[in-house]
Amino acid sequence: MSNKPEGEMSFLDHLEVMRWHLVRSMVAIVILALVAFVFKDIVFDKIILAPKEPPFPTNRWLCQLGEILNLQRICINQDPFSLQTVKMAEQFSMHIMVSLIAGIVIAFPYIFWEFWRFIIPALYDKEKQTASGAVFYTSLLFILGVAFGYFIIAPLSVNFLGNYKVSESVISAPTLRSYVSTVTSVVLAAGVVFQLPILVYFLSKVGLVTPDFLKRYRRHSIIVIVALSALITPPDVFSQILVALPLMVLYEISIGISRRIIRQQEAEYSDTGASGDKKGDKKGDKKVASEVTSNKKSVPKENSAGDKESDTGEDQPKDDLS
Repeated sequence: MSNKPEGEMSFLDHLEVMRWHLVRSMVAIVILALVAFVFKDIVFDKIILAPKEPPFPTNRWLCQLGEILNLQRICINQDPFSLQTVKMAEQFSMHIMVSLIAGIVIAFPYIFWEFWRFIIPALYDKEKQTASGAVFYTSLLFILGVAFGYFIIAPLSVNFLGNYKVSESVISAPTLRSYVSTVTSVVLAAGVVFQLPILVYFLSKVGLVTPDFLKRYRRHSIIVIVALSALITPPDVFSQILVALPLMVLYEISIGISRRIIRQQEAEYSDTGASGDKKGDKKGDKKVASEVTSNKKSVPKENSAGDKESDTGEDQPKDDLS
């Protein structure tokens, strides 16, 4: 007979549950990747290759803004370059890779939901209530990050890297693989970076990150953000601000989230301490009251015993006289 408490799962049971969560996530990725594979014209012509073309929304808006501000440098990707492949199977392999990446991006909310379903049984009721919107906010931030990377960072990176030259005698002939790797890595990296508030939330919950820690390294984060934006954008201040500003705002939001978590924990600790003191005072009052009551009960008993002895002592002389 098993000594395992009712409802408790063994390590192998947890592995089995996790396996099915992973299987369902992989099925979702494969199905969506097959859909992306079938609609390759839309995926490549309208999505993947679009940031290097002049009609792309970001390129068009920046050119219009450049005309208004008389800044022609921010008008990007007006001379689209051609891509080439140097291996026979490269286009087919890139087709498969892009389809898988598209499946992962589209299925991310479902993947995280499966992951959350595996984690949530181990949480207490209070922790479940606190993290009730984890799937929604994580998915929302990921989508916002992917959109930011695709519409802002990707066209700026493509324009800078595609037109950068060390010498006029060097002919630039980007390959399809290098272009796709640049766009997908930038987009996925932005989606991951936008998870910073979620990461700070959970790290603040366990006490590994505090608002003071984030404030102390604020200058370092600004330097990293500005350096990163300077590397992937054209050499003008406007483009750098366009990339760096949302990341700085994201960092400040993370500081606010950490501050709120710490305040909530301090309030809970103070309430717990106050309730503990009240319970201690009540126990002390009950103890004092019980001692007083016991003293009151013991006093009459002693007096009655003394009275009986005195009565007995008075009766004995009478018997002797008689």
